[in-house]
Amino acid sequence: MDFHLKNLFDRFQEQFGSGPGLGPGSGTCLMKVEGISSNFIKSLFKASAALYRTEPWRRLRPGHFFGVRVGKDSDWSAKKQPFPCSQFIGGDGGDIGFYMFRSENDAKKMTGSRETIRVPNVELLRVTYELETLMFPSNRKMIKSLSLEASGNDRFPVVDVARCTSSGELRFRNPTVEELKFVYAFMRAISLVHPLLQVDKEGGPNWSRLICFDPFIETVDIQWPPEMARGHELVAVTISHPPGQAYEEKTSSTASSTPTKYAEPPDEANFMDIRVNSNSSSRQCAMCEKEVNGDQSLCCGRCQAVVYCGSLCQKQHWKESHKSMCGLYRAMMEREEELVMKIFMFPCSADHPCKWLESLGIHQKGMWRRKCSCYSHCPYGLLPVKGGLWDSWGGLDDEEYPRDSPFHNHLRDGISSPILLSGWSEYYNLRSLPLSSPVADILSHPLTVYYILTALSISSKNLLLKGKEVILHYLGPEGEMDWMPAFAEISHLLNGLGNIQIVMVGPEVPTSLSGTTSGISSRVRVNLVRGVYQEEATYLPSPHVIVALNCVLDRYTSWGGALDLIKAMGVPAFFTEQSEILCANAKQVLRGAGLHITHPVTPNPFRSPVKNQDFSSNLPSYSNGFVLGVNT
Repeated sequence: MDFHLKNLFDRFQEQFGSGPGLGPGSGTCLMKVEGISSNFIKSLFKASAALYRTEPWRRLRPGHFFGVRVGKDSDWSAKKQPFPCSQFIGGDGGDIGFYMFRSENDAKKMTGSRETIRVPNVELLRVTYELETLMFPSNRKMIKSLSLEASGNDRFPVVDVARCTSSGELRFRNPTVEELKFVYAFMRAISLVHPLLQVDKEGGPNWSRLICFDPFIETVDIQWPPEMARGHELVAVTISHPPGQAYEEKTSSTASSTPTKYAEPPDEANFMDIRVNSNSSSRQCAMCEKEVNGDQSLCCGRCQAVVYCGSLCQKQHWKESHKSMCGLYRAMMEREEELVMKIFMFPCSADHPCKWLESLGIHQKGMWRRKCSCYSHCPYGLLPVKGGLWDSWGGLDDEEYPRDSPFHNHLRDGISSPILLSGWSEYYNLRSLPLSSPVADILSHPLTVYYILTALSISSKNLLLKGKEVILHYLGPEGEMDWMPAFAEISHLLNGLGNIQIVMVGPEVPTSLSGTTSGISSRVRVNLVRGVYQEEATYLPSPHVIVALNCVLDRYTSWGGALDLIKAMGVPAFFTEQSEILCANAKQVLRGAGLHITHPVTPNPFRSPVKNQDFSSNLPSYSNGFVLGVNT
């Protein structure tokens, strides 16, 4: 009887499996992989757990294929990418994991409407997250002996390579070390970039239940674990959706789409120019940086993102750099409507800041004096101060600015911990502020810093959760030195745990303030240092993270020495730019300095809601609009 039940159960498993189509795990064990080290197994399980925590299965289904490219083809033994196409399985039931295929054609052949179809002589690599209690004894022994990191609640990854024979029978083998190395890079990269996928609400047939995403491509630099580096610590990993498409432009797109792919721009012979609307504000020529008014300037007729003082600068810029970037700029310009912040009730226009401030009754008052040019004669950090918080916020009504008071009833598991915020709506709700309050325009700077420390920099977040101090080097401060009352809000968001020392370093720091320390709150203090970072850094406490807000990396040659130092230090560093176009330029500068971008360009949830025209583009820009990171 027992034999009969066992036979019946085996047939059930073979027919239905525990997941979508290919059946139960094969029992392959990484300890049996030739040439593998225990440290690399630990690194694999850490990367797998990190991917699991991002929960890609909430949105992704087997029909969402991803292209994968790790380094160069010549880096791999067969001189081609081992598994350049992947999909996530289990989002609609069954085993949770992902499959990797030799080609997109293989992926399409094996992806059915309800399950993964067995196709003869097609090989795929599988990573499935299985409960420890259901795993084979050899895998459980490996997990216990190496103390491997769990994914979720007692789930662990099982990796094998499956192939269906011509008779329909499944064959399994252990992956090779090279294949595992490819999987490691994919897991590290996809966990960073899949949250950036934007839903295409107009894409796909109406009858389909499958969510459609806008075309997407992003390259991130992944650090190999020490045991696999072999002289090359980092590798560039490109993830694209859908796969198999080089940078090519959409034939049609809407303002709400996110076309990040671009094609080779047209030849110079086909290059057009457009006169900029005469009512636009004064801007700078993208080539010579000369100030030009709207009726005197030319605009690139293809991307309409950059302006010039005349045709000579236009042609020179095209030959030197714009030809390679024009298509990307055009793709970014199409996102204008999508990038507009709509949650605030006041009109977002900073082209005439004095008028905007006057409409709110705060012009030439408190901290708002740094938001227009009326006090430009007064050095940064030396605005006359009258007194209390009410004066600092320009005499706003009591319910329109954040009071100097802690957040109550914010405990996690009964323990006080820093408050993690997702954006302005959540913050305004916490402080019971009306959306008509303009304070987000100034708070953008301190809350961007707080967001970086608690959401983007894992090391600094862990220090704060342990109640320790984080040292942050803040490069190039200007108006921030007059907004210290706003930086005190960071102390309340820490919610009784951890401390932050902010060292602001820059040439705009007044000589009279250099070397001073401001204890702006019980948990946040600010040190001011005058000078350029690369010359002063040796005299400063070693940082845990470096931040530069609205840095415009491609405009100032003085960044060169600072970037060389950041590369040598290897400290996580984050830069914000006003627009995606400036971020694209910043990427080139960072890569040219030998820095590796490990946190891709993402919209900053705490960018200023007040927009203006970028000095080199038609795209509305926001203070602290986008953030990218290196060494993270």
